Amino acid sequence: MAKPSSTASASERRLRVTTRRQGGGEHRSRDGALGSPDALQIVPPPSRHHDRRPTAIAATVVFGGDLISLGAAVLVTRPAAGVNALYALVAMVALLTSGAYRLRISLSALDEAPRLATVLAVPLLVLAPFSHGATSRLLWQAAFSVVAVVAMRAVGYALLRRARRRGLREATLIAGTGHVGVELANLIEMHPEYGLELTGFVGSPYPGLPRPLVGDVEDLDRLVREHGIRRVLVAFGPTREAELVGVLRTAVLRDVEVHVVPRFFEVGVAPRGPDVDDLWGIPIYRMRQAALRARVWRVKRAVDIALSLILLVVTAPVMAVSALAVKLGSPGPILFRQRRIGQYGEEILVLKFRTLPADHVDDAWNTGNEAYNAVGRWLRRLSIDELPQLWNVLRGDMSLVGPRPERGYLVEQFNASVSGYRDRHRLPVGLTGWAQVHGLRGDTSLRERVRFDNQYIEHWSLWRDVVILVRTLSAGFRGPASTSHPEPGGGPAQGYASSIDSDEPSSPVAEGGS
Repeated sequence: MAKPSSTASASERRLRVTTRRQGGGEHRSRDGALGSPDALQIVPPPSRHHDRRPTAIAATVVFGGDLISLGAAVLVTRPAAGVNALYALVAMVALLTSGAYRLRISLSALDEAPRLATVLAVPLLVLAPFSHGATSRLLWQAAFSVVAVVAMRAVGYALLRRARRRGLREATLIAGTGHVGVELANLIEMHPEYGLELTGFVGSPYPGLPRPLVGDVEDLDRLVREHGIRRVLVAFGPTREAELVGVLRTAVLRDVEVHVVPRFFEVGVAPRGPDVDDLWGIPIYRMRQAALRARVWRVKRAVDIALSLILLVVTAPVMAVSALAVKLGSPGPILFRQRRIGQYGEEILVLKFRTLPADHVDDAWNTGNEAYNAVGRWLRRLSIDELPQLWNVLRGDMSLVGPRPERGYLVEQFNASVSGYRDRHRLPVGLTGWAQVHGLRGDTSLRERVRFDNQYIEHWSLWRDVVILVRTLSAGFRGPASTSHPEPGGGPAQGYASSIDSDEPSSPVAEGGS
């Protein structure tokens, strides 16, 4: 992501900056000449940033309605037992964890009814075996809860639509300036019940924009911060998709909801499900919440701490034997310390057992197996050399699962030469990762690794972490994937072996260990 100052200057070089005369439709450039109404316009940030008030109010109204509905279901169940109160509690937890309070733009209780019924059926299935003769009352309570929750949401949504028409709206940007973007802008103006207040467009100049063009695509991150944007609608248009990927990933990391209009939606090519909204016939897909924004991310950190502590204790005998073998195998330090790049580009000091001779010098992309000493070859084959990184996990420098860390000067090179490489640093680096369990380790394609790393980030879940850890233990990093192949054109991305797999004491960013 470029810095705001540089992006602003780039935009000014490509587009003629104009300002709007207050109270009129005439546009004048900085030199006073008449300008095009579709040129970039400087819109001052609001005097009061849009906060989370609309989102908080909406969630509170719906949450309160659900609470009343589930409580009423307990009261009407006669005679009520402890399992009935437990059902209401478990049902509330199920609604909270299922994303039921991540509200749609177009509010409709009937559209949500099937999903709500499914969520409220889960506590019934869990508690039915323990109902001890109260199964019929539990079934009645569950049925009443579904009806009451849907009915109460219908009332709550009606109140929210009325509040939106009276000004309870979220600041919104449209990324993309084609005809679909123009149509979205017109629909937002015509339907205030959607609760969207359109600030403007970002993208290329386009004739007939109903709202100002406030910046280019690379200005999106700055505009989100300056204008307190809460939602971004991606309508494509003349802007190339490759230019949108990086900035949208950054927007998702911020507390912003990003919705994408699917290509060819006119012929029915559009996803279905709770993340698909509808703006007067135009489907928009809500991008997944960034992993770092998810509340469950705190659970991941707790799991990292617990498992790293357990593994440090369990593997202590193995590490003690390995340390002795390294010390007796060749002169030099037992541990190898090297500076790597972690989350957000910050430097971390990664620990490993030394597997190369202390005086080894290697500036190649790949360190061949012949460079390892006898002990190091076995440590590498069994991945025992990486066990000291459990201390990095415990400290919070790394996670058990995440993209593998890299050296600073290589990160700079790959940021410039490999598409999407910079984006893999959105999450903490890991001891193992999605790419590694697919065999992308050693002399394998860097672009394929980046693809797997970013896919892991986009679709992160605790269950995927469990899958990766299990596959890591079962596969033991069996080596490069047979399906992996170098990209044409050569360069550092071709057949590249990550320097995390090698120990290079002579490197300017490496440090000796003890």
